[in-house]
Amino acid sequence: MNNLSDIRKPIEAEWKQYERLMESSLRAENKLQQEVLRYVGSRRGKQLRPLLVLLAAQICNPVTDKTHKSAVALEMLHTASLIHDDVVDDSDTRRGMAAVHTKWTNKVAVLIGDYMLAKVIGLTAEVRNIRILEIVANLGKSLSSGEMVQLHVGQSMWIDEEQYYKVIEQKTAQLFQACAEAGAESAGCTPRQRAALREYGRLLGLCFQIKDDIFDYSDLEEIGKPTMSDLRDGKVTLPLIEALRRAPKDEADVIKVKGEQLVSKSYSPEEEARVLEEIKAFVLRFKGDEYAVQQMLMHKKKAAEALSVFRDSAEKNSLISLLDYAINRVQ
Repeated sequence: MNNLSDIRKPIEAEWKQYERLMESSLRAENKLQQEVLRYVGSRRGKQLRPLLVLLAAQICNPVTDKTHKSAVALEMLHTASLIHDDVVDDSDTRRGMAAVHTKWTNKVAVLIGDYMLAKVIGLTAEVRNIRILEIVANLGKSLSSGEMVQLHVGQSMWIDEEQYYKVIEQKTAQLFQACAEAGAESAGCTPRQRAALREYGRLLGLCFQIKDDIFDYSDLEEIGKPTMSDLRDGKVTLPLIEALRRAPKDEADVIKVKGEQLVSKSYSPEEEARVLEEIKAFVLRFKGDEYAVQQMLMHKKKAAEALSVFRDSAEKNSLISLLDYAINRVQ
């Protein structure tokens, strides 16, 4: 399975039902709200998270109404967090399109994010499952805490690998973990199965985020954001962290100074382009990108091992293929 349509095949009917519920959830009576929600709905991306919810449920038992509502609630929570993050980060684009706050205003972006969060609460209440409520609530706290941690460590900019993992655990890994766990809970999986899917989701999230960070040092034109954009925003990721660790101290110190000047906008556009290429070459020379790939493959192996508690099935094959997709995708 090399594409998402193949991965979705075991839950194709359930997926269509999910899409109908998501479409009905992205509605509002207010004209401006409806316009913004329609725009948000038009750029939902790959939707790996609801796919994970449905597969995690069906690998145990048939998908239920609770599964669909959990999938929509978690995807809406994720989307609302991205809308708010774009305001915090002052990011002009999202998935190749203008960010909500860019197309409208910061106020509109914050308010539509809040509206979606209210929808999340309503959907979660309809599920009437205290454990799923806890999963959604804890995820909301984790996403916010992850952004705060990133802001805090960003004050010093130069973080180590431990701090890096702390950020991506809270901002990405726990999102995938929550999706897998909510899917399992909604379908009545056993405690052993829930634990396995929870760990699988966490590791899948790590793979997904590390791949995103590797993209920053890539030349692929298909990528949906400019390369080196993280460093421009003062976010130091695993490839650069490892390159700095491997390099002689004097070379690493020079790169750190240039990185700080880059973030503080001390360079002209021409100088910025030259410095970005210099930092990229530094990462590749000290094989920081290769180290990140090794870490990603290690997490993938552990995630596949977590699924060993399940017998072979189309759903299990899709979950394994989802790991392959996460690490082999080009955008």
